Amino acid sequence: MLLTLDIGNTEITAGIFREDQLVSQWRLTTAPDRTPDEWAMTIGGFLEQRGHSPNEVRAACIASVAPAVTRSILEGITASTGVTPAQVEPTSELPVVLDVDEPLTVGADRIANVLAALEAGWGDAIVADFGTATTFDCITADGRFIGGVIMPGLRTGADQLTRRAAKLPATELTAPDRVIGRRTEDCIRAGVLFGTADAVDGIVERIRAEWSGGGPVYCVATGGLASLIAPLTRSIESVHPDLTLQGIRIAARHLGQRW
Repeated sequence: MLLTLDIGNTEITAGIFREDQLVSQWRLTTAPDRTPDEWAMTIGGFLEQRGHSPNEVRAACIASVAPAVTRSILEGITASTGVTPAQVEPTSELPVVLDVDEPLTVGADRIANVLAALEAGWGDAIVADFGTATTFDCITADGRFIGGVIMPGLRTGADQLTRRAAKLPATELTAPDRVIGRRTEDCIRAGVLFGTADAVDGIVERIRAEWSGGGPVYCVATGGLASLIAPLTRSIESVHPDLTLQGIRIAARHLGQRW
């Protein structure tokens, strides 16, 4: 089995692959204060909870944008499973060219996203990833990552709104039936969700207008909140919640991992 981890600033998404099939998945909080032993216990516990033994793991690969926890997690994986994980990094030898001004600053999750999009054969594509930040990653059909857009994430914006406005209640993020809210909670949900959806459509429209070549540019969504936002947009053509994990799996093959 292959253990994959997408380590974000807020959450970690972990997945287990048998061959190329994702058979188990879970999320945990990115906790900088955990020791390697605590990560080993956490990872081992989740594996066993899903019916897997840590001894079944033959390879591991991570994509991390949280340097403060990366080393401890790497040590924890090794302690739990006995394998040394590979890492997706800007310097990794992968079939993606980072055709941007500062390639060494490109996040590992963005590299995994465009690698998965390239493998899927969508041609010129935009990957909209809804996490702590909302990112738009642009990959050409011939494997060039040409950059993208980063904007505040959906939940990040909602949390800031309710935290800084004392009279605004924390609100569950579910799409309202109408834009004009008749209660404060509905007003917040309409603003946050429809505002994000319209921002996505606007960004994608601008990206497509700048794209050279004049052909179609496919837009796919991933991330924990993708399924919530995608139906509210006009530009997102499909949703693949596990795209980043799939990209990490693909990277693992290129980095010499076998399972």
